Amino acid sequence: MNRPAAGSAPRRIFIDKQSPKAYHALVQTSEAVRAAAADAGLDRTLVELVNLRVSQINGCAYCLHVHTRAALRAGETTQRLGVLPAWRDTELFSPSERAALGLAEATTEPADATAQESAYTAARAALTEDQISAVIWVAITINAFNRVSILSKHPVHADS
Repeated sequence: MNRPAAGSAPRRIFIDKQSPKAYHALVQTSEAVRAAAADAGLDRTLVELVNLRVSQINGCAYCLHVHTRAALRAGETTQRLGVLPAWRDTELFSPSERAALGLAEATTEPADATAQESAYTAARAALTEDQISAVIWVAITINAFNRVSILSKHPVHADS
């Protein structure tokens, strides 16, 4: 049995490696959600903005690292990525992006019923039902990946 040195925290288990079938099912769900988002007409940059905003709220360094790179590859700008935590205070995001970000936040922090209702109302005004469903599923799946990475303490390595 691995015992930590005196005064140190126990080494975390990488639960994705420990339970690969469960993790593979999550990956397959994510792939189905990505396809549903594309079928609903959501572009890759919007999906990555949702992934990033949820990961910011949850404080998942690993997912922030992965999805910042994915957003840049998809054509997102560093300016918009830099102000994403304050998206409400800028004019840099379209009505549909704003609706999706609000819905993603409400999905991530569902305890605030008033904010949830407001986000859903805004989403209904800017997105189709298929797009609303896809945004919620994107937020649900990245929330799950955030928990896997946070609880496993997946490391972020410097770019070379």
